[in-house]
Amino acid sequence: MLFHDPFTLAVIVIAVILVGLAKGGFAGFGALATPLLATVIPPTQAAALLLPILIAQDGVAVWSFRRDWDRWIVAWMLPGALIGVALGWFYAANVNERALMTALGALTLLFGVWRLAATRSGRVIVASRSPGWVGTLFGIFTGVASQIAHAGGPPFQMWVAPRGLPHLRFAATQGVMFAVINLVKLPAFASLGAFSRPVVVTAAVLMPLAIASTVAGLWLIRRVKSAWFYAVVYWLMIALGSWLLWQGLSG
Repeated sequence: MLFHDPFTLAVIVIAVILVGLAKGGFAGFGALATPLLATVIPPTQAAALLLPILIAQDGVAVWSFRRDWDRWIVAWMLPGALIGVALGWFYAANVNERALMTALGALTLLFGVWRLAATRSGRVIVASRSPGWVGTLFGIFTGVASQIAHAGGPPFQMWVAPRGLPHLRFAATQGVMFAVINLVKLPAFASLGAFSRPVVVTAAVLMPLAIASTVAGLWLIRRVKSAWFYAVVYWLMIALGSWLLWQGLSG
């Protein structure tokens, strides 16, 4: 087991609940989990612990959202994401994780502030209609960040959120996209020797909590309005960007 004291256990439980809520549709929470876990266990163990949990949660989310996802968005973003996962895997030993998290945090913070300010100003924001190849580029960044630190949410949101999808469709598209990405990451993590016995045992013990928190997120997401949902997304991006930026600069 990876926890031997109440504080470590509490941090791990909070991280699992965060990713469960994210899988339920509250985009932004999930990327906080790996940096949070890294405060009590080594970062490589933190990422390895979360992957099987994420895959189990993906199964619950995909089944719930199976009729709602946007196939056009996934078709354009997924090829780029797979390239990004491969790049993150290939350069795993050479990637400066702190620099990546700093850059990702700064971009996420600025994007969240810009979108929230535009929304609060009362201006009518026209939904983005950028071409699909732009989504492929964002997919590459999504894959790299996801492979390195399970932090692919912000690049995904930067391209998809401005398209103004109904909030359930947004959550469903995100769920399907990351379900595929996480499955592809599994052999990469295994080849790096990430799944030690303590990691596997701890992940197994946490599975009931992981599934319950995902179900809770799914229940909540169906009871909020789209406008409120996107305001929460942008606030979470600001919080997440600030957190990642702080982690990158002070780590």
